Amino acid sequence: MFAKIKSAGLQGMDGFPVDIEADVINGIPGFVISGALSTETREAQARVWNAVKNIGTFMEPKKIIVNLSPASVRKEGTAFDLGIAVAVICGYGVVNYKKLQDTAFLGELGLDGSLKSIRGTLSLAFSLKACGIRRLVLPYANAAEASLVEELEVFGCSDIREVLGLLYELTDGRELRSFRESLPSPIKEVQEGAYTDFSEVRGQHMLKRAAEIAVSGRHNLLMSGPAGTGKTLIAKCMPGIMPELTREEDIEISKVYSICGLLPEGQPLIGARPFRSPHHGITEAAFAGGGMRVLPGELSLASGGILFLDELPLFNRNVLEILRQPLEDHRITVSRLYGSFKYPADFILVGAMNNCACGFYPGPKCTCTRAQIKAYSGRLSKPLMERIDICAEANPVKVDELVGKRVQKEEGSAAIRQRVEAMYALQAERFKNEEVKFNSRMGIKEIERYCVLGKTETDFMKDIYSRKGLSGRTYHKILKVARTIADMDGCGDISVEHLAEAVEMRSIEDRVFGRQVGDE
Repeated sequence: MFAKIKSAGLQGMDGFPVDIEADVINGIPGFVISGALSTETREAQARVWNAVKNIGTFMEPKKIIVNLSPASVRKEGTAFDLGIAVAVICGYGVVNYKKLQDTAFLGELGLDGSLKSIRGTLSLAFSLKACGIRRLVLPYANAAEASLVEELEVFGCSDIREVLGLLYELTDGRELRSFRESLPSPIKEVQEGAYTDFSEVRGQHMLKRAAEIAVSGRHNLLMSGPAGTGKTLIAKCMPGIMPELTREEDIEISKVYSICGLLPEGQPLIGARPFRSPHHGITEAAFAGGGMRVLPGELSLASGGILFLDELPLFNRNVLEILRQPLEDHRITVSRLYGSFKYPADFILVGAMNNCACGFYPGPKCTCTRAQIKAYSGRLSKPLMERIDICAEANPVKVDELVGKRVQKEEGSAAIRQRVEAMYALQAERFKNEEVKFNSRMGIKEIERYCVLGKTETDFMKDIYSRKGLSGRTYHKILKVARTIADMDGCGDISVEHLAEAVEMRSIEDRVFGRQVGDE
């Protein structure tokens, strides 16, 4: 007997509908699955048959043929197990599959019939709703995540016995309570992560200022200075001054974490800005995304938050050059044998580096030669440096700032966040009719409209451009940062003071690619 059941598979960030067709006929007993399958998907035949047998359901040995359509699209993962099991059960005539055409099934089966959690539930649920599915049956562990999709009835089951009972009720036309309706209270989202507070940072007012400017306009930031001056501490504070996630941002970030299997247990949404700090030994695939299943990488896991690269010059050159396209497009395209996949990469890049390999320059303890200092900093390419808006220098911390009672209490993250939220509101109003949302994302058209310079400011930038040998990209970066600084000061026009501060925040670039070090 023929049966057809609805399910879905993952392709990059999005799901796609899959029809699971089963035909149970007389003949030499066997179980065959077709349809461009990965190894773990093909192994479903063993899991399904043993799961159904071990719950005490008798099925006469017959020839079972299962096809996952469309057969031309590769299916990966174990989420098809439950759909295959239901299709086979319907193929034996236990349940009429025609009464399940608006119901989809997802879930991995254990040999004892238990249902195990799957990855990418949020993306799969959204894709099924878009295809007209009204009900979704899946493991109880994934039910809270799927219930975030409105107008989709979600039924969470712990094993296939519960699914069988649900099938009888669904085909009998009974009214059932979905998972969402049975919740004792609304699903709570985690709104704030455990971030370090800016009040814990002693001194380094210039770096704090640079960090606030970077977050206010969504600018990329590079901090340079001697070891132990608080660069890493400030980077860890930055997510705490970013505004709370919007619903759309939270859904997109949670999709990425769900696909990677990184959602915290019992928490359907991330709810807090990500902070990712990969080690400098990371591979290209782990950084950008890829692997056998083409999963998102660190660039996508940091989307909506901070990507912190400590000891930036120690990263592999090929890994760092991957950043070029995502820093411009805020998305990354990963191309592999089975196709190209687009993932979000809308993060603030925060880098930290010492001035030399030993970490003491410019202090008296530095043992590096000028050639060694230049070679260490020169591991960063100029095209990459030009994509970083702010380059701030960290000064050695004075002992009086570390010991004894502080005369003035350091400003906390809550106060800074209020100013940042005001900046986000200002930019939302400014760009309400534009495609961009932040100062850092302005194109040539927006720069000409919102970064108009007077004669004095124009002469100043002409002088800077010729003296420093700026590129066109760097010139526009300075204007964007100056626009953010002017907004923070409550000024409608960009002044020379704003431009000067923006230029000063590119001093690292002068040291790395200029004539200050090692050119004698």
